[in-house]
Amino acid sequence: MTAQPVPYPPNCPLIESISSNVERNYFFSLSFREQPIFSTRAHVFQIDPNTKKNWVPTSKHAVTVSYFYDSTRNVYRIISLDGSKAIINSTITPNMTFTKTSQKFGQWADSRANTVYGLGFSSEHHLSKFAEKFQEFKEAARIAKEKSHEKMELTSTPSQESAGGDIQSPLTPESINGTDDERAMPEVTQNSEPRAEPTQNALPFTHSSTISKHWEAELATLKGNNAKLTAALLESTANVKQWKQQLAAYQEEAERLHKRVTELECVSSQANAVHTHKTELNQTIQELESTLKKKEEEIEGLKQEIENARELQAQRDSLTQKLQEVEIRNKDLEGQLSDLEQRLEKSQNEQEAFRNNLKTLLEILDGKIFELTELRDNLAKLIECS
Repeated sequence: MTAQPVPYPPNCPLIESISSNVERNYFFSLSFREQPIFSTRAHVFQIDPNTKKNWVPTSKHAVTVSYFYDSTRNVYRIISLDGSKAIINSTITPNMTFTKTSQKFGQWADSRANTVYGLGFSSEHHLSKFAEKFQEFKEAARIAKEKSHEKMELTSTPSQESAGGDIQSPLTPESINGTDDERAMPEVTQNSEPRAEPTQNALPFTHSSTISKHWEAELATLKGNNAKLTAALLESTANVKQWKQQLAAYQEEAERLHKRVTELECVSSQANAVHTHKTELNQTIQELESTLKKKEEEIEGLKQEIENARELQAQRDSLTQKLQEVEIRNKDLEGQLSDLEQRLEKSQNEQEAFRNNLKTLLEILDGKIFELTELRDNLAKLIECS
């Protein structure tokens, strides 16, 4: 998919500077073989799939965008997450091109994802640095691909020569760890904002919310693992069918070779040549049997992964039930808290009314005391006059 350069979208808020301390990225479902080798922060966009002209923002704010390297498979990927949602999961291939469309904006097309990604940076320096890394890892991916092809050619050549050009070398199955586009990595961010201390009446509600968030995080992790295993199982099922077809072809070839050996033993008068040919054919048969054994071991491994997936599904169901129980408990605590607040408000109203009554009584008492004082003074004057 090829896209024309698109100008930087207007009215897009960007951060003024990138923090010098890049946040460490931890992903629940990321394989331990992949490590981040470069990270920066940018606003992420994708091309509108309908118009193929306008940009659609996929993040509300600047997020971390990282290059990851899988040393086992020699694969470079660009990954970015907004919370637990993967908004970029792009494998770098030799035919990709990163284009700078403005001083702070760049884009590249991903044919596997069938989209065009755009990144808005806070400065031209960060854009240039990201583009340099893109070109560097693109060249590394090209070299790794060439080496992989050379290795496959070297591996296939001896097998072809040993069978006199009739037997092809067995195909190397793809890794069952899932495709690069399917392996997303949820990011864990740390919240450093201070939180107010809960009051005594709100402690049960806060404790329940903490437990609920914990189980939600666990459930999200299991969902990611479940999606990963489901994709791996689908790919593994396709590979198993291919391997079965290859094994059937190998078995037919072995039977043909056995028949050929028998014919050569009956027809040929040169025993030494027949013996040499028979030895070569037996060696080829042993190689095919070894390949068959390896495929059977791989099938057993796939069965074990299926069992693990079922166990993870059971754990997921259990956590879902616990989360529902916690939500019910949370609602009960909210009802109790609301009842306590109503009682407190009623008690405060009663205290206020009592204070008002006392104040009124004091005013009346002051008036009575003043009247008694006047009455006493008048009686004293009458006594003096008499």
